[in-house]
Amino acid sequence: MTFSIIARCARTGQFGIAVSSSSPAVAGRCAFARAGVGVVASQNVTDPRLGPLGLDLMDGGSSAAECRDALVRTGPFPEFRQLAVMDRHGTAAVWSGARTLGCHATAVRRNVASAGNLLANATVPDAVVEAFLASDPSQELGTRLLRAMCAGLAAGGEAGPLRSAGLLVVDRQSWPLTDLRVDWDDAPIARLADLWTVWQPQMHDYVTRCLDPSSAPAYGVPGDE
Repeated sequence: MTFSIIARCARTGQFGIAVSSSSPAVAGRCAFARAGVGVVASQNVTDPRLGPLGLDLMDGGSSAAECRDALVRTGPFPEFRQLAVMDRHGTAAVWSGARTLGCHATAVRRNVASAGNLLANATVPDAVVEAFLASDPSQELGTRLLRAMCAGLAAGGEAGPLRSAGLLVVDRQSWPLTDLRVDWDDAPIARLADLWTVWQPQMHDYVTRCLDPSSAPAYGVPGDE
């Protein structure tokens, strides 16, 4: 039902995840990240509780592999779960339980991992990871994640039609730098890319407006001078 990418930007230290699925509101259930800590994708027959729990484990010093093993060992019904976990060092660990749906696969490299289930073919995660690694590291992490998802889609994507997608990126603050979602659409990855085009040029301005409004750019609304 789902394929995803988790990644760390070696240049900025940002963590991010992009995910798409045939089911609605995938990012609200599957995507979890915390600044300075890491990122977790909890998917297949999803248990959203595993995302915050995994981040807490890594915040307490667990590696990605230790985090994954703890979630599999202590979480209910691990045979139904698919996980991708990345720690603050950019090391990733994955899990696909025995009852992961359909054609499923994972791919792991330094600073990036991809996992999917009910895929059109088992090469999709490899295509996602290779596209991320081939992208320009000077670009925003969100741009690189979306290009990787497009590569996964071109490689076949999910076996059925995609309906939702999401992009979550954390930087230095306790809130997300980017949290964009398409919860029901016939072309959710394309719509997500459209949203990113609108959001990306101004996303850092919103951080400045929070931390130091006096130095923030004009708001661009009627009456603002």
